[in-house]
Amino acid sequence: MERDDLIRRVLQRTKTVAVVGFSANPARPSHAVAAFLQSLGWRLIPVNPGLAGQVLLGETVWGQLSEVPEQVDMVDVFRRSEAVAEIAREALARWPDLATLWLQLGVRDDATAEWARERGVTVIQDRCPRIEHARLMLQGG
Repeated sequence: MERDDLIRRVLQRTKTVAVVGFSANPARPSHAVAAFLQSLGWRLIPVNPGLAGQVLLGETVWGQLSEVPEQVDMVDVFRRSEAVAEIAREALARWPDLATLWLQLGVRDDATAEWARERGVTVIQDRCPRIEHARLMLQGG
């Protein structure tokens, strides 16, 4: 389990986030979390091959991480655990100095997390940045 101080540092240092598995549906968690992170002043980079080219939440949706034209601090994964290894490989190929790989609630891949940590990436698994922000940043947890 990641320590609160580590999660707090990630939330404080992150400025740009790629949300993999972003949904156009405002009722879906990936959309709601992305909108929340954007409301914090973070730059949002939505990633979903089925929505590529559309503009949602004022941002162009990219089909895959390798297409994103700018640096990101965090890759936030809203995909099944089985997809994490491929996403992590693509993210590290695109950004060798990626700061954080964040796996949403219910998403976990310990082997890939260890692989990414060995490459200097902070990995947070089975957590939601929106929930953690409320818990640690707003309530001083």
